[in-house]
Amino acid sequence: MARLQALLNRCWYGRAGLATLPLRLLLVPFSLLFRLLVALRRLAYRAGLLRVTRLPVPVIVVGNLTAGGAGKTPLTLALAAWLAEAGYRPGIVSRGYGGSARAPMPVRPDSDPRLVGDEPVLLARRAACPVWVGRRRAEAGRRLLAFHPEVDVLLTDDGLQHYALARDLEIVVVDARRGLGNGCLLPAGPLREPRARLRRATAVVFNGEPAHAWRLPIPAFVMRLAGGRFRNLADEARTATAADLGGQPMHALAGIGNPQRFFEHLRALGLDVTPRAFADHHDYRVDDLPAGTVLMTEKDAVKCAPLARAAGRPDCWFLAVDAEVDAGLKDLILSRLDAKHGPQAA
Repeated sequence: MARLQALLNRCWYGRAGLATLPLRLLLVPFSLLFRLLVALRRLAYRAGLLRVTRLPVPVIVVGNLTAGGAGKTPLTLALAAWLAEAGYRPGIVSRGYGGSARAPMPVRPDSDPRLVGDEPVLLARRAACPVWVGRRRAEAGRRLLAFHPEVDVLLTDDGLQHYALARDLEIVVVDARRGLGNGCLLPAGPLREPRARLRRATAVVFNGEPAHAWRLPIPAFVMRLAGGRFRNLADEARTATAADLGGQPMHALAGIGNPQRFFEHLRALGLDVTPRAFADHHDYRVDDLPAGTVLMTEKDAVKCAPLARAAGRPDCWFLAVDAEVDAGLKDLILSRLDAKHGPQAA
């Protein structure tokens, strides 16, 4: 799976060349079919042929146009903190990719990621608000509100293309380095919807500083992922800095949408790492943890911590990161919410 993803990444984000040309030519007809299906599905929702559910509280969607990760989860955590500071009482709904749960259910810090997904568990551990998962996000949101009537705004981690749930604001996250790839829809390119879809969003958030100017009809902001302190998987009370861990060769593993971003972050901290990339939402086993000091993302640690504890591995660490976002995004979101629903009392 990881090899297939690496091949697709070269086709989607690499320079056009003879090496990937046969694959692109093979996939283009499927992309045209996918584009047609996307357009017909969108038309069905607009025409009322497919049902759209409007929940009794405002809904903010944090999503992306491309397949794979772009930084939605850190941004969702930042938005939840902003809303709470402004006097709102947020809740979070997620699809729960990688989990086996079919019916809506709550997510707790100690939930099994194989059941509810790795990102929802991370959200439950970091966000001071209720988190629910469900394949039908509208139903998950309805259940969350039933159990937590104090919640007055919902965030959805992913779900830009989940039109069955009506939304008040849409925040599209774009990986600044990879952008929208070759501009093709799946499977010849990384796009889930055409680039023109950005015109209907509320704002774009670039994960990292864009290498070139983007002409966008909506506000754009920059997000940076910051973090330099590691926590031990076997005992999270133990922490270490890059300086504490430096001076020795280490292994770094990542099963996220863009593993290279994590590896480059570690090298920027001055660490000498041997990288190993896995497919997004990889189901880790003990054999995946190489001997010696191992560094990983917080998302990977959600699944690897039980393995490290069971194997007696005190040499496994994860790096927690926080999103630092242009303050203008906070002002935009709060002004839109206040205009529609009135300002909240702090």
